[in-house]
Amino acid sequence: MQDPPPDRSVSKPESAYVFSDQIGFLLRRAYQRHLAIFQANTGDSELTSVQFSTLCALRDKGPQSQGELVKATGVDQATIRGIIERLKARRLVSLAKDPVDGRKVIVALTAAGADMLEHMIPRAAEITELTFGPLNPGERMALVYTLRQMLQE
Repeated sequence: MQDPPPDRSVSKPESAYVFSDQIGFLLRRAYQRHLAIFQANTGDSELTSVQFSTLCALRDKGPQSQGELVKATGVDQATIRGIIERLKARRLVSLAKDPVDGRKVIVALTAAGADMLEHMIPRAAEITELTFGPLNPGERMALVYTLRQMLQE
């Protein structure tokens, strides 16, 4: 009697890789949850979390070039350009040529942008609380510490 033909279907490896247990999957899901919480609680359906981060970077560090905003926000150059244009259209930021290097454009927070931030900061604090969800203070501290450690190069 002959042996049956080998099974060519995909078999489960001995040490199963479960994608839903992997750090990338979990980080992406946590970020998706945060974005949903952000959008539901901003009070401004046009403001995205990345736009908010950009406004905060301008508040914290003052007027900056697009390149400086890329570094401050972790957003790529092409994306920051679109963010700046949308914020400019809402008159939350203004653009001016750099007096030292005319090729550079300097982005600055407008009075309307500063007012938006003043109203948005308490909501942002609540969004952070909602994102943390049921984590206790020690777990929250450990999570933030671990994420910062992961981001060090």
